[in-house]
Amino acid sequence: MFEEFYGLTDKPFSKTPDPRFMFLSRRHKEALSRLVYAVEERDLILLTGEIGCGKTTLSRALIDELDDSYRVILLINPRLSPMEFLRSLAVRLGIDDPARYKVDLLEQIGGCLYALYEEGICPVLIIDEAQLVPHKETFDEIRLLTNYQLDDQNLISVVLMGQPELRKRLAHRVYEPLRQRFGMQYDLEPLDHEEIGDYLDCRMMIAGGAPGLFTPEAIDALYGYSGGIPRKINHAATLALLEGFGRDMEKVDGSIMAAVMTELDMN
Repeated sequence: MFEEFYGLTDKPFSKTPDPRFMFLSRRHKEALSRLVYAVEERDLILLTGEIGCGKTTLSRALIDELDDSYRVILLINPRLSPMEFLRSLAVRLGIDDPARYKVDLLEQIGGCLYALYEEGICPVLIIDEAQLVPHKETFDEIRLLTNYQLDDQNLISVVLMGQPELRKRLAHRVYEPLRQRFGMQYDLEPLDHEEIGDYLDCRMMIAGGAPGLFTPEAIDALYGYSGGIPRKINHAATLALLEGFGRDMEKVDGSIMAAVMTELDMN
């Protein structure tokens, strides 16, 4: 549809977290550099941010930054009991027949982590949507993974990613032992108003288009609607391209965004 009209070879504002379209704002650059450093240090890491601010895309960028000396284990559905969590981890570590009893299962996991260390491989466990972890006891098992260590380093790095309520939940005193294990904590904030134009241009050019398609008035409207949240920007920008294509307009201006805002208000 609008792709050919705007000279695009791909959809520039897809809802999926495609690392090709990663726009590194000042905050995203800082978050990524901190994540890479903390993983290299084999720390326990907490990354929080609003829905749609780019946490999942950032995790994909982190994965791309790591070389073959790391084995990434991505857990995207953390609604698990303690035993379900440990068995899921064991399977992803390559343990073919996870033990039924916890003490044996922990022995298997520890043996596997040490074997990976001997091979020069550091496992990196990334738990997305960690605010959905249902039990404090499951968080306890996550914390206790840091007990698998040598004298100078842990045998596994763990990244907890979640929405702001995760940070609020972990602020409770019962989670103090977990908080003390964090080697890095970072809260990912939305884009500034000044960054939105660069964000739009970046994604348009990666998709084969030209910068400057969105006028300053359109950018103002996008910021007012999205508050700088990339997922909301993507949704509104896609509707704007459809509207502009329907009007046969080469630029997305304030009038197009006004129509888009009306459509969004009706949803």
